[in-house]
Amino acid sequence: MPLNANWDDLRLFLAVAEQGSFSAAARLLKQGQATLSRRMAEFEAALGEPVFERSSLGARLTPLGRKLLPSAQAMAEWAAEAQVQQAGTGRTSAMQGKVRVAAPPSIAYDFLAPMAADIRRAHPGLQIEVLSAVKLLNLSRGEADIALRTFAPQDPDLLCLDSISAPIKAYACSDYVQRLPAHYGAKDLDWICWAAPYDEVQINQELRALIPNFKAAFTSDDHNVQFAACRAGVGALLMAHVQHRYTQLGQLCALPLDFGPQAVGHLHMVCHKRTAQLSPVVAVREYISAEFAYMRAQQGLHGSALEAGLGS
Repeated sequence: MPLNANWDDLRLFLAVAEQGSFSAAARLLKQGQATLSRRMAEFEAALGEPVFERSSLGARLTPLGRKLLPSAQAMAEWAAEAQVQQAGTGRTSAMQGKVRVAAPPSIAYDFLAPMAADIRRAHPGLQIEVLSAVKLLNLSRGEADIALRTFAPQDPDLLCLDSISAPIKAYACSDYVQRLPAHYGAKDLDWICWAAPYDEVQINQELRALIPNFKAAFTSDDHNVQFAACRAGVGALLMAHVQHRYTQLGQLCALPLDFGPQAVGHLHMVCHKRTAQLSPVVAVREYISAEFAYMRAQQGLHGSALEAGLGS
């Protein structure tokens, strides 16, 4: 954080960064655009370099602006919490703020989106922004507050707050399963896979290694499209066999195929040290951790039932 940056300057900077233009930020702040532009110009002069690239399309952050953004967001959260504490009414005030959660597309669709309904019921003042992409977002630059990742972080400034693992299984709709031969294997299935530019993801590579001369029956660069194709009976789709309370995998059948001990999916909840303890972030990550704990409990129950069945 630059030593000559005060909260009022950062509040204006944050409004422009989040709204994407000076005009939109001025409307949000209920002040003139010329005044806002002058204040930002003075702020940039004090810093010694610009924080925005201005164009007819709006305002984009410069490298300095991207570096400054996480600290400005953290200060906004702290300022909101301070206002709540100063109220001193003895009552729990409604939590406010935006929490951005980055996750792989399948997790965003099947896990985070339905979970958001429960979070919003408990904290209606929270804004939940789910960033669904194969691309890895940078928590150090403030591109997200929480990330659900398939690998543990290596950066010492990132905290791995919780983890869950689940076997990878093939899924298909019941109509498709009924059309399969009596004794089928992976090579007999019509596979639904990722298209370019994501055609080198792990699932595609595993199918290529498993099936000689592998060719997918259907590809898409969008998980929602893949799931819809699977549900419609186009073919089979590889996904982690999750057992959380929000899953939509109940619409599909898990096929009894063994892909080996390496076919395991991992999911890690990651936060930056700077934002991990902010109240809105804590509220959202507590919901995620609670569901991770539920999944672990379900896996334990399933394992106990399986052992009992084998022993009888």
